[in-house]
Amino acid sequence: MSRRILTLGYGVIAYVTFLAVFCYTMGWLGGIGVPKGIDDGRTGPVWAAVLTDAGLLGLFAVQHSVMARPWFKRWWTRLVPQALERSTYVLIASLVIAVLMWQWRPLPGTVWEVSASWAQILLWALYAAGWAVLVLSTFLIGHFDLFGLRQALARVRQTSYAEPGFRQPLLYRVVRHPIMVGFLIAFWAAPHMSAGRLLFALAGTGYILVAVRFEEADLRRQLGEPYRRYAEQVPRFIPSPRTLAGRRPAPQDRDTY
Repeated sequence: MSRRILTLGYGVIAYVTFLAVFCYTMGWLGGIGVPKGIDDGRTGPVWAAVLTDAGLLGLFAVQHSVMARPWFKRWWTRLVPQALERSTYVLIASLVIAVLMWQWRPLPGTVWEVSASWAQILLWALYAAGWAVLVLSTFLIGHFDLFGLRQALARVRQTSYAEPGFRQPLLYRVVRHPIMVGFLIAFWAAPHMSAGRLLFALAGTGYILVAVRFEEADLRRQLGEPYRRYAEQVPRFIPSPRTLAGRRPAPQDRDTY
């Protein structure tokens, strides 16, 4: 019983850590409501800031992608209990993002500045909508599965855990990666785009474009023909008139966070 309680406690700690980091990230990227935003902090030589920020982004990309791959999970679960694999992934990813925000070096030069009040309001609304799409997408495919809580809870109940089956949640009928669409909107919806935020947006966008191809290769191996047909019918990021009708089933976006 004590081991099962510790398992649940670990899962809850990982989830709460994710929530705290996620909420801070929204304020950090937008530069609102947090002690230190993406453009705050001590400035220094541009080359040093670029190298530091690029290294932090690379650290996140490597951790996030490598730990999500099936071959790594097979090895990792020899060391970490299966019930804690997802929670551990979430915890480490959250800590890496926290370090990135803590050590980020600002590049405050202005790339663009929107001065019209109506346009600022529109861009802030779009920024909020991007995060809302992201969060909604996680609930559509199993929010508590995605962040490891259900796996830990199954261990406490001493029941076998089964991942959610092949379904067709709302946004996944329109695009294959609505979580990533939410990120992309949040990256680029900026009334004020600094050089530092542009670096973050470009690197984040590049990572997403590469990472989804690895993820889709894993899904093709896992789901086979159903995913191949789905990929032919539903675009990755930009809805088409056909998919806006939302008819086709969607696979689980299991490795996205």
